[in-house]
Amino acid sequence: MSNRRALLKVILLGDSAVGKTSLMERYVNKKFSLQYKATIGADFMTKEVEVDDKLVTLQIWDTAGQERFQSLGNSFYRGADCCILVFDVTIMKSFENLNNWRNEFIMQANITDQQNYPFIVLGNKCDLQEQRSVPTKTAQSWCHEHNNIPYFETSAKDSTNVDQAFHKVAKMAMSRLGDESIILEDVEVRIGKPQQQEGSNWCC
Repeated sequence: MSNRRALLKVILLGDSAVGKTSLMERYVNKKFSLQYKATIGADFMTKEVEVDDKLVTLQIWDTAGQERFQSLGNSFYRGADCCILVFDVTIMKSFENLNNWRNEFIMQANITDQQNYPFIVLGNKCDLQEQRSVPTKTAQSWCHEHNNIPYFETSAKDSTNVDQAFHKVAKMAMSRLGDESIILEDVEVRIGKPQQQEGSNWCC
């Protein structure tokens, strides 16, 4: 494995309470809590993984789903290498809002090559099959219509497909960046705020 270390900024987007924070907690810390706590502004965590024989530090940004925080998007999205769109399979409205989240990100992050930008979609809470309101085929069709975005049905509660989804988007981002990927000896927060060991929650 190469000793070079790349930094990827990953953005999690979706309606409030779809499980963005829980997905990040499950992936980074292998933990899950039933207690819901709304994200204020944005929160981030980092995780080191190996992608195609390279050591990669994922800087994962969990953004607030509340409408009043969407105006902050330009700051949080800037410099993002990939984007994870999340909806709750038990709430149709959260799925219907994916297009708004995707378009807002493309505009705020100034994405010029939309067809090749690394997006993936997560249909979270797939453990709640009895409450499902978004059919798998419906989500797959949406992804197919939007440049064949990869789709995973996940559960932060039981960890279904969580590792696989994050690895996929990291691999997509690394493939797109190629040799231009950001190589650092000491990984710093890309938005310029000081990093804390257990993540950071901040607004404005």
